Amino acid sequence: MRIKHWSPLAGFILTALFLGPLSEALGQSQQKAKPFSTPKTEVQVEKIMSKMTMVEKLAQIEGIRPSEIMKDGKFSVEMARKVIPYGIGHLCQFSSALTMSPIELRDFVREVQHYLTTETHTKIPAIFHEEAITGFATQGATTFPQQIGMGCSWNPDLITQNTASTALNMRATGATMALSPMLDISRTAHWERIEESYGEDAYLTSTLGVAFVNGLQGQDLRTGVAATTKHFAGYGTDNDNAKELYEEYLMPHEAVIKTAGVKSVMPSYGRFKGVAVAASAAMLDTMLRKEVGFDGVVVSDYGAINLLYTGHRQAGSSMEAGVKSLKAGIDVELSTPIAFPFLPEAIEKGLITEADVNAAVKRSLTMKARLGLLDKNPVIGQDGTLEFDPPANRKLAYESACQSIVLLKNNGILPLKKETLKIALVGPNAATVHGLLGDYTYQSMISFWWSTPFDPNNPKLVSLKEGLENKLPKSVTMLHERGCDWSAALESIVKTDGLGDDRLSKVKMLTIKGLPQPDLQNALKISKESDVIIAAVGENIYLCGEGRERKGIKLPGEQEAFVEQLLATGKPLILVIFGGRQQIVSKFENRCAAIVQAWFPGEEAGNALADILLGNVNPSGKLCVTYPKTEEKSEINYKNGYTDNSLIQYPFGYGLSYTTFAYSNFKTTAATNINTDRITISFDIKNTGPREGTEITQLYVSPKNGGSTMKPIQLKGFERVTLKPGQTKTVTFKVSPEQLVQYKNGLWVVEPGTYLFKAGASCTDIRLSGSTEIKGENKILKNGRTIFFTLNKTSK
Repeated sequence: MRIKHWSPLAGFILTALFLGPLSEALGQSQQKAKPFSTPKTEVQVEKIMSKMTMVEKLAQIEGIRPSEIMKDGKFSVEMARKVIPYGIGHLCQFSSALTMSPIELRDFVREVQHYLTTETHTKIPAIFHEEAITGFATQGATTFPQQIGMGCSWNPDLITQNTASTALNMRATGATMALSPMLDISRTAHWERIEESYGEDAYLTSTLGVAFVNGLQGQDLRTGVAATTKHFAGYGTDNDNAKELYEEYLMPHEAVIKTAGVKSVMPSYGRFKGVAVAASAAMLDTMLRKEVGFDGVVVSDYGAINLLYTGHRQAGSSMEAGVKSLKAGIDVELSTPIAFPFLPEAIEKGLITEADVNAAVKRSLTMKARLGLLDKNPVIGQDGTLEFDPPANRKLAYESACQSIVLLKNNGILPLKKETLKIALVGPNAATVHGLLGDYTYQSMISFWWSTPFDPNNPKLVSLKEGLENKLPKSVTMLHERGCDWSAALESIVKTDGLGDDRLSKVKMLTIKGLPQPDLQNALKISKESDVIIAAVGENIYLCGEGRERKGIKLPGEQEAFVEQLLATGKPLILVIFGGRQQIVSKFENRCAAIVQAWFPGEEAGNALADILLGNVNPSGKLCVTYPKTEEKSEINYKNGYTDNSLIQYPFGYGLSYTTFAYSNFKTTAATNINTDRITISFDIKNTGPREGTEITQLYVSPKNGGSTMKPIQLKGFERVTLKPGQTKTVTFKVSPEQLVQYKNGLWVVEPGTYLFKAGASCTDIRLSGSTEIKGENKILKNGRTIFFTLNKTSK
């Protein structure tokens, strides 16, 4: 086997494949995914396996960290001969723990693959996998906004373009799999991993998840990057309610499997009916393989298999943990071989069979075949100079940041007027980059998990202060002062050393290193002297993310007290909130002139925020989550209806613009048969304001029959509509009756009845509606859901 290098021309061709007619993506996403294995790959894999020993087979269903085969920061063939003499299935998170340049990273991958294909008996290359929710998690690569922000863009085409660019970067180094996207439904801001999700709605998450996968995988896994949907299923919530689990939490995973061709699934760390998911045949075999029809490979979350023994206490040993997980349906143990090395002993004891192991090995090798790694001359990396953050990528990052930002309140102060000549920029996130970065970005991973500082210029991270300096006219004076720390008490001296040796303390030290001490009095002084105050508050990489749970969801530390003192100056206050979750603003919301939810907006954050504040860009983002008014810990789901408005600050789907939109001329079919193909709904939207803007119009459905068990309101479609002042466009949605299906008593049932379709600007701002009666008998979908999405069209 000879490793073939990928030429720049191949990269060009791949770009063309990925960035094809994106407007057709939604229609294509209704199609059935191709089978995992073909007769050709069956023969190829069987031939390879027939010559493999058990120890060689085990190597293919295990993964290691790159550090295990490195010495002095470089690949060590001596270490490889010692650690992976029989080959290896995966190199895990191979780039996010390293500080290599793109070329160094590519060459590292090629060295490892050369060793595997020339010195091991099987000569099988490894899968190099990495995180990718905000771009390729490696030094120098484009850092897009966190997924919760991209959820607020409601823009599947843009997400597809982002992940296509990610795939190009990953393939250029020789990486072939991503442990992304994260498609958990998140309904509480108290969950520290909510930032990785697309929000609280299954339809929106499914649509954006399919878009993510389409861009990442492209037209062919041989040139694309295999996506992994995680965390299967119902992670971060109570998943024991069958109706909720099947209808809601399962849907995004099912959609990307059935329509986008995902062939890799990662189970969650959680439990299902009391059993750890890693050992749950009910979830991984019955639900995933038999009911959903998944035919690909199941990879463990890192350490999840041995956690059956050390954490869940549902196995008496590592060997038993390996047996239980393999029998349940996990094929590959990541990121360290702890439990699976005991499988030969388990076979000898009759706990499992060799056939059980072979099934997992076969799926692991089939994935490698699909990725082109079993070709006679596999393509590993791209020759020549590599650029991971080219201008085209930065343009995507900028557009993504602009569309992810949500304007929550505006009393008319925004966009800033020409009369504004002096601005006070204050707050802990005003001039640093640590509030721009979500979890599972390269920067967050290397600083939190590996306690290593990152270079804010590789890629270039643009702070809010720098963005304003780039965009403000020369006639405007901007004064800056931090004023307060993220989590320390007001007017205290922030200690920059001696914070402790734990991981969280180390990343906190990296975050505050080199920053000036906050000066509250100076912040208040410059605020009083200015025409307007911009306060950049909220979270950073050590206050939100996996393993970073905090006590509440108010602004951290004493930032609320800081905001109160700013308001006491009497000057108009524009609050810009950074972070990975909704943060409570109810105490001062009515006194702020404007509130901007920035999330973790990525590398182009400062430029995007500055353009929105100055009016160069009209904000269009809308909430993909409900924004709570209190710190109540119960989950909020708009689909249940907001029965207690005292808990809700801003509804799902809400977001302001600098222009206004009017809805009219709603049309729908009055009556149809339950077996009809599509129900057509249309209406007009007009820009009634003074400037061009984009309205994200949303289509909801509610059952009108009193005894219905359907949720009171559900999103069934949406469309981004860009309009010039005075312009009108017609939006058409075509909804399948099968999209109204419910999971009842183990069956997928579409019920006849009268349904109210609603066109709105949010789940509570319903502008137009009309009823459709669906006639006929109950329709049972024997093969489960196959139609997930409404077909949309906008016309002049």
